[in-house]
Amino acid sequence: MALFSKNKHRTMCSAVIVAAGFSQRMGGEDKQFYPINHKPVLAYSLETFENCAAIGEIVVVAREDCLERVEKICAEYGIGKITKIVTGGEARIDSVMNGVFAVTGKHRLIAIHDGARPCITTEIIETAINAVAKSIHAAAPAVPVSSTIKKANRGIVIETVDRDNLFEIQTPQVFTAEIIKGALTNAKNKAIVITDDCMAVEQLGVPVWLTEGSRNNIKITTREDIIIAEAILKSGGKA
Repeated sequence: MALFSKNKHRTMCSAVIVAAGFSQRMGGEDKQFYPINHKPVLAYSLETFENCAAIGEIVVVAREDCLERVEKICAEYGIGKITKIVTGGEARIDSVMNGVFAVTGKHRLIAIHDGARPCITTEIIETAINAVAKSIHAAAPAVPVSSTIKKANRGIVIETVDRDNLFEIQTPQVFTAEIIKGALTNAKNKAIVITDDCMAVEQLGVPVWLTEGSRNNIKITTREDIIIAEAILKSGGKA
């Protein structure tokens, strides 16, 4: 695992926070606005990026019916770096593209973050930014896979997968602006299904470096994740 130094690099970076999902596994409740300790999930990510010295602007991608709610959250929690709130698309790649192409263009780097990862820290953000600032094109925080992984077919185990080189990828994923714009456009034009933004860059043969993530940097998908995130945030990230 290639881990870059945590020394803070002051290269300024645009942030695209994607909050346009439909929360299908949350029983119809929008996870972006679900309250944790009386604060919406999305507000935690916004505040962390607001307080990150390397971030120069924030663009939020949200569903059309949620634009006003996002605007109110930005106002309530003092998100002064917000430059645009844009509408998401049918698929995740469409939402990400809408956000990436909405940045002002003032900054060489773009960080893309899931709004449903409220436990993100400025340290994780700046470590990834620092990696890309050192003349590479893409970086993503990651943690080693700790569980035993089985490959199966129709419920029957085929093999046990060697986990030594397996990592769980998180966000924010950071890219040079020209690389991520080109990679997303290529994936869209070729109808390539991607589950994270690094996949689009990988399709161009561009290496993605892994930086240090955290097991606390969970993505909220189910109601159980809300309980875990609440514990992490209450403990100040020490859970």
